[in-house]
Amino acid sequence: MDLTTSAPAADALSLATCQRSLGDPDVTYPLWPPLTSGCPRTSTEEIAYPVEVDYAYDQAPRGLFSPGASPSRSAGLDRWAPLLPPLDVPGLGEGGTPLVELEPGVWMKDESRNPTWSHKDRYNRVAVSAAARLGAPGVVVASSGNHGASAAAYAARAGLRCVVFTGEDLPPAVDAFLHAYGAVVLPVPVAARWPLVRRVVEEFGLHPVSNLTLTHTGHAFGPEGYKTIAYEIHADVGVPAAVFAPTGYAELLFGVWKGFTELRRLGVTDRVPVMYACEPAAGGPLARALRDGVPAAHVDVGPTDAYGIACSVGGYRGVVAVRESGGRVVLVDNEQLTAAQAELARTGLWAELSAAAGLAGLRALRAMGSSPDLGGPVVCVSTSSGFKDRAVGSGGSTARAGEQVGPEWPEVYQRLRAAGIGDRPGHRSPSCTKDR
Repeated sequence: MDLTTSAPAADALSLATCQRSLGDPDVTYPLWPPLTSGCPRTSTEEIAYPVEVDYAYDQAPRGLFSPGASPSRSAGLDRWAPLLPPLDVPGLGEGGTPLVELEPGVWMKDESRNPTWSHKDRYNRVAVSAAARLGAPGVVVASSGNHGASAAAYAARAGLRCVVFTGEDLPPAVDAFLHAYGAVVLPVPVAARWPLVRRVVEEFGLHPVSNLTLTHTGHAFGPEGYKTIAYEIHADVGVPAAVFAPTGYAELLFGVWKGFTELRRLGVTDRVPVMYACEPAAGGPLARALRDGVPAAHVDVGPTDAYGIACSVGGYRGVVAVRESGGRVVLVDNEQLTAAQAELARTGLWAELSAAAGLAGLRALRAMGSSPDLGGPVVCVSTSSGFKDRAVGSGGSTARAGEQVGPEWPEVYQRLRAAGIGDRPGHRSPSCTKDR
């Protein structure tokens, strides 16, 4: 990609100034290159501290968050360019996702409406832009699902190659995405993914857009894209009392929290919502870290169908978001996740099982009687489409092939009645109907 025209334009819009260590906010680094292995000065052999991007907040345009400046879906992340790292590659219309009211005071931010049907598109618009700015020939990622599909899409958009290390149990929808975008898909054992990513970076100069460290730091710029979820929520309903987010490595949780802290810093609002991290009970590294009072933790992961957030290692971003917002971690099991997924489907929203964790966390707290009086609206984030579940399209329990039904009216009628159709007063019996 020729950046001779796009780079100066992106720089003119972005107010990003430097990278700042989360391990010690007094430690800063130049904005370029992105520190893809965390903060080298504060990290240790046991803990890797992420960095975040800092901005010249005092130069933020006055009208950026004005009430009349409602975000447009067609604008993508460019709407918020001043408070993002330079967006050097064209977008795909990411962002601008709907906020759907499930019941009075409970809203769902439906991230499945993004170009590749997940929240990862916000991340990869930013991370792949960094790869383009650095002149990398492509990007490399370790992913079992959404992240790989999204990285492949934005790499294709930027004219870059994409290598994805994944597993043999790749969801069919994700596999279709990856090959459609021309990614090089390499199924390998889980433990081998990250060492191979490092080797590809060293040997071929591809830019890593996923984690390279012992505890999670991930890409320095990517989580900045998630801040825009907070901006959009604020534009729609103001500052909610709480946000419930599906949590794996906690980059989404941190990004949404940071977005609201920026709104407060800029004087747009005077508060930040309480952040609830919703992790699979089969693992829960963030819950372990907060319980043990450490920056990040490793756990063994038991059986769970929520593959998208089933992480054995956590990162310090999640600890910061929960601690600073006065939040907590909610552990949810497969039964609670399945119930939340079914509840969303009844409202017309088909979410991946992992994506239903936010609503599952809210329902779990209420069922335990430990849900505080939040005193305002609650937003749950649904991160991706139900098409991303592994069983869909592979003959699993959620893939239901149509069973042949005879065209005669009595048989059709019996099938409809068995499904509860016509359960109302005054319904006519078969003797009153004719096969027309």
